[in-house]
Amino acid sequence: MSFPNQLSLLRIILAPIFLFFFLSDGGYDKILSLVIYFIATLTDWYDGILARKFGLISNFGIFIDPLADKILTSLAFFGFHKLGYMPLWMVVLIVVRDIAITVVRSYHEYKGHTMKTSFIAKAKTFIQMTYIFLIIVLVSLASLDIDETLKKVINDFLISDFNYCLMLIVTLLTVYTGISYFFEKRKIMKESYENN
Repeated sequence: MSFPNQLSLLRIILAPIFLFFFLSDGGYDKILSLVIYFIATLTDWYDGILARKFGLISNFGIFIDPLADKILTSLAFFGFHKLGYMPLWMVVLIVVRDIAITVVRSYHEYKGHTMKTSFIAKAKTFIQMTYIFLIIVLVSLASLDIDETLKKVINDFLISDFNYCLMLIVTLLTVYTGISYFFEKRKIMKESYENN
């Protein structure tokens, strides 16, 4: 297995570890979850660079890289919901969309069709991960022994209408890229079903 694919698998392993510490109540657990998430996002950036630079792009890599991203972001959004910062319906939409895309991608990989991630899907993932990083940073800060006024500002932002709008934008963008994905690939899907 190539090193970029190993990095993608590492990201999958790190995802539940991140969630465990993010939902823990220990003094520095959320800080540790922030570090783990940051390392996981670095593997996403680095495995793509290595794959392109050394020609290590493979069908398995094309599949496992976005899957690792979906697992990491889905668990992060689930964590936000558990802490009361994100509505369940948003999490469900994001996770259902990601499961649907993964199933379709797996089917076409099995049929011998390579389905590369589009630019808009990559942009969606970048926006998701940036937003997630922001929220984890704020939640981590609020968990520390900091000035009460600053802590209140952070907590007020996390439950504010503005943050709700940010979550809504991320959710709608995720759903849109899912719908766009199906329309872009409908020709390949039609050919695959006809050959069954």
